[in-house]
Amino acid sequence: MKIGFIGLGIMGKPMVRNLLKAGHEVVVYDVVSANIEAVKADGAIEAGSSRDVASQCSLIITMLPNSPHVKTVVLGENGVLEGAEEGTILIDMSSIAPQASQEVYNACKSKGVRMIDAPVSGGEPKAIDGTLSIMVGGDEDVFHEVYDILMIMGGSAVLCGSIGAGNTTKLANQVIVALNIAAVSEAFMLSTKAGVNPMKVFDAIKGGLAGSTVMNAKIPMITEGNFNPGFKIDLHIKDLNNAIETGHNVGSPLPFTSLAMEILQNLHADGYGQDDHCGIAKFYEKLTGTEIRK
Repeated sequence: MKIGFIGLGIMGKPMVRNLLKAGHEVVVYDVVSANIEAVKADGAIEAGSSRDVASQCSLIITMLPNSPHVKTVVLGENGVLEGAEEGTILIDMSSIAPQASQEVYNACKSKGVRMIDAPVSGGEPKAIDGTLSIMVGGDEDVFHEVYDILMIMGGSAVLCGSIGAGNTTKLANQVIVALNIAAVSEAFMLSTKAGVNPMKVFDAIKGGLAGSTVMNAKIPMITEGNFNPGFKIDLHIKDLNNAIETGHNVGSPLPFTSLAMEILQNLHADGYGQDDHCGIAKFYEKLTGTEIRK
């Protein structure tokens, strides 16, 4: 199958590679030429614009940073809707505000383009091995039509509701992840300051109720001082901004999310915005003057 893919960042590149490995022809576009060159080396075909991608493909995937980028790529000049034929399917796998997904969906619908929102969780490691968790909002028929394509990139794909439900689910995911990393950082700083080896604590509690995928993934990174991004602090700030805005719109209180946002914003101000979000531990390290290390 010929698939269009727009957005070749940390997540997009490995997702494209998995589609190529599965035998699909992939037409790609990104505003950063180096990103295009990276996947062309694996067999992807370069397009000149988002419109060019859409003119060649009846299935298009977008993986972009935030709501304004999706609106520009889909609705803007030389965008997807200028090149797409009626019946084209757009899978937006970006993590954006649910309201933005609904706005883009309505514009697509007016042009006869079918759209689902399908943000992901798992970061770069799961993008590489094709085991992302994919949260989908949209029409059930479209979901089933593209399910096999989604499962090339993911370990699971769940239809959560109508358009925007995928991104609402992703916001819930991002709230839990941010608060989980903050809790892990706070707890492991406590053990470190009390003189107990953090890896001993990890081994003792990871199989109990406090155990989590977040702790399993992030404590090895924190204790090694490895803050290379699988998911950047600045992107998590974007997601929590969307969560807080959505919470205000629907009347859902987010006090702990707001606290996590303040920690992330402090780290951004200190120059750590491009670090992995496990860098939340650095906030506690700054406060105590102590590192959480093996």
